[in-house]
Amino acid sequence: MTTPTSSPQLALSDRLALQRTRLANERTLLTYVRTSLALVGFGLALIQFHPERGGRLGYTALAVAAVVLAVGLWRFRAHRQQLAACQQAAS
Repeated sequence: MTTPTSSPQLALSDRLALQRTRLANERTLLTYVRTSLALVGFGLALIQFHPERGGRLGYTALAVAAVVLAVGLWRFRAHRQQLAACQQAAS
């Protein structure tokens, strides 16, 4: 008689859950990138069309875009490492 082990169905659901989480992490990174690009566009438009009045706000938008992108990349890498650790522990 064999000993009960984790069923293949549970292992498959765990793998699929990890894959869904990995894809959600990538979608979140793309959202950060999209937000950063929108801020870059806004900042450049302000600098181009209103250099006297909108210059400071335009450069601020560019700086915020850089910060948003850096935070998004940092969060993506941190979650990716956590997922890799979970996958190693499950194997």
